[in-house]
Amino acid sequence: MEWMNDVTKTNLFSGISPAEIPGLLACINAVPVPYKKGDTIIEEGSLVYDFGVMLSGHGCSFKEEPDGKQIIITLLKKGSEIGVILAGSEDHRSRVTVQAQDDVTVLQIPFARLLPRCEKSCPCHERLLRNYIHIVAEKGLVLHERMDCLLKRSVRKKILAYLHKLSGETKNQIFVVPLDRQGMAEYLNIERSALSRELSRMKRDGLIDYHKSSFKFL
Repeated sequence: MEWMNDVTKTNLFSGISPAEIPGLLACINAVPVPYKKGDTIIEEGSLVYDFGVMLSGHGCSFKEEPDGKQIIITLLKKGSEIGVILAGSEDHRSRVTVQAQDDVTVLQIPFARLLPRCEKSCPCHERLLRNYIHIVAEKGLVLHERMDCLLKRSVRKKILAYLHKLSGETKNQIFVVPLDRQGMAEYLNIERSALSRELSRMKRDGLIDYHKSSFKFL
C-alpha cells in the first residue's frame, strides 16, 4: 500500500505513530478512493457524510453561477482536507462542487466513525480527534482570508492580497501562482481581461515582476 506512507505525512494524522496508523484506519473505516482527472468528488447539493484527505494530485472546489461561470472557492493539493466542516454539519448538503484536476486519490473517512470512543480508548484516536478540531479551526481562518481578499474594492487590491498570501506561504522572494490566468481570474472573481491589464500596470508601476506563473515583489 504505497498510499500508506502519504497518510503519515498529513495534518490529520500528525503526531500519530506510523505503526499505529493501519489499525486506526481500520477502526474508523477509512478507505482510499481513486478519481480520474475531471471526476466530481463532491457535487453541489449532494449530502456528504464522509470527509477526506487528498493523498495525491490536485483539485478545486467551485460554485457555478446560472450563466455557467465558475467561481473557484478553494484549491486542493496533496495533503488537503475535503469536506471536514461539511461532514460534521447538521445539514450535510454541499454548497460547492469539488473536482479532480488530475488523477487523485482521496482517503475517505465516515464522520460517524470519528466521534465515538473506540473500545480500546486508543490515545491515537484521541489525537486524531484533536487534529480534526484543529483542522476545522484552520479552515475557518482560511475562509476568512479568502473573504478578505474578495471584499477588496479594486482589482489591484484583490491581486495584491492574493499574491501577498502566496508569498507569505512560500517565504521565498520568487513564488509560483498555482493557477493559469483564467483560473486566477476565477479565483479572484474578476474578468480575465481585467486581471491581465492590472498585472501589466502593476509591473509597469514597479510593484511586481512576473514571467508566466512565477512572481516576485519589487
